[in-house]
Amino acid sequence: MRKALLLAFLFLIIQPVHVFCADPPLDRIKLPPGFRISLLTGDVPSAREMAFSPGGTLFVGSMKGNVYAVLDAGDDRKPHKVVVIDKGLDKPVGVDFRNGSLYVSAVDRIFRYDNIESRLQAPPKPVVVTDALPKQSDHGWKFIRFGPDGLLYVPVGAPCNICKSRDERFASVMRTNQDGGNPEIFARGVRNTVGFDWHPATGELWFTDNGRDWMGDNIPPDELNHAPVKGMHFGFPFCHGGDIPDPEFGKEHPCNQFTPPAIKLGPHVASLGMRFYTGKMFPKEYRNQIFIAEHGSWNRSKKIGYRVTLVRLDGNKAVSYEEFASGWEQNEVTWGRPADVQVAPDGSLLVSDDYAGAIYRIAYSPQ
Repeated sequence: MRKALLLAFLFLIIQPVHVFCADPPLDRIKLPPGFRISLLTGDVPSAREMAFSPGGTLFVGSMKGNVYAVLDAGDDRKPHKVVVIDKGLDKPVGVDFRNGSLYVSAVDRIFRYDNIESRLQAPPKPVVVTDALPKQSDHGWKFIRFGPDGLLYVPVGAPCNICKSRDERFASVMRTNQDGGNPEIFARGVRNTVGFDWHPATGELWFTDNGRDWMGDNIPPDELNHAPVKGMHFGFPFCHGGDIPDPEFGKEHPCNQFTPPAIKLGPHVASLGMRFYTGKMFPKEYRNQIFIAEHGSWNRSKKIGYRVTLVRLDGNKAVSYEEFASGWEQNEVTWGRPADVQVAPDGSLLVSDDYAGAIYRIAYSPQ
């Protein structure tokens, strides 16, 4: 009898833990017909930017110090093992892979892990590519990527909600050589981009940008911007969304002096990672279109975002903005926050979720 009572007591204690660790409720996610979502892995706490190696290893940055490798992430028929590449770093959000090496961002530096795929079980000590980036932590986390020109693109967010800085690197997109040399500013007036990609046909840069706070629930919008050449200015801190003067700095320069967004996104949706769809799994109308991970608002009176959206292009012009995957927030209750999107080798779309510590796989099959 005592043994039975003890077992019953343990069962009652354990049950809540089991419920808390359950898989995300993916049946709540709404997708277009023919698409389905599944859990790739739930073992990547605070997952942010993703990057595939040519060998099929998925590398994942995070906001909480760790960098991960997900093995066999490009093959949904195999189990996916997660390996910690490094830990204790300062917001290592950004990851990219180049010539056998993994590049990882921190707030004020970029690291490189050489020959990483052959050393996943005993990762090497990182090489410091550069330690000359600003140390300010506000918008200090960095999404990084190599462009088609072979240069490493590194954004430096504004060190504030709204301000001007004497350090011209703030509120910009920079680029450097692979070894960190010859840094230069590619685009200015960019409050905080945490996602960019290059058009597969034109090789031109597109990027998301987070609008400022405390102007109200519905302004300013987040932005999707297009920077075909070096030297463009996108308005911050003087103008938002292409036509909204800033209350504090707007009188200094009119909005018509700056490049307007290619398309306005939702207000305060926190648009983060974005990718052009280059796979062959989805219907052809999705090819070379833009998927955006919207992390979701943090101070709006009614929540918005918490979804994956789609921007459709006609040639080189953005023509529509629509919801693609939603349901991570319902009735003001949040259980997930998309942070990045990545096209997998098989053509499926991966979505990282730093709230649930998960990576999802969105696949398509004709009904």
